[in-house]
Amino acid sequence: MEKVLKPLVWIGDSRKCLKAFPEDVRDGMGFALYRAQEGRKHPNAKPLKGFGGAGVLEVVEDYDGNTYRAVYTVKLAGVVYTLHAFMKKSKQGIATPKPDMDKVRERLKEAQRRHAEWSKGERNEP
Repeated sequence: MEKVLKPLVWIGDSRKCLKAFPEDVRDGMGFALYRAQEGRKHPNAKPLKGFGGAGVLEVVEDYDGNTYRAVYTVKLAGVVYTLHAFMKKSKQGIATPKPDMDKVRERLKEAQRRHAEWSKGERNEP
């Protein structure tokens, strides 16, 4: 039986940013996104605090002294939206920096808008 994968949609420059990560980081995050497309959750994917539950997830990868993060949502039926990918620059604490959280919120709204248009048949793709 053939697997049916949910489409993966990149919001903003999230794809370009993820492609700039080191290969090992890209591989790990790519696999986590693939698992989301299958409707499953990668063990490294955790709910991002501040979004009320498991609808917005982040994958964190440490590599060569740096921390990389990719944020995506599965809360919009049938589609995985990648919202943001970035290297965490702050060395203090594990909290996601406010500018990155603001970007995730903004891009989640964009994903919701695009999804609504797609669901109504106003777009060919999400």
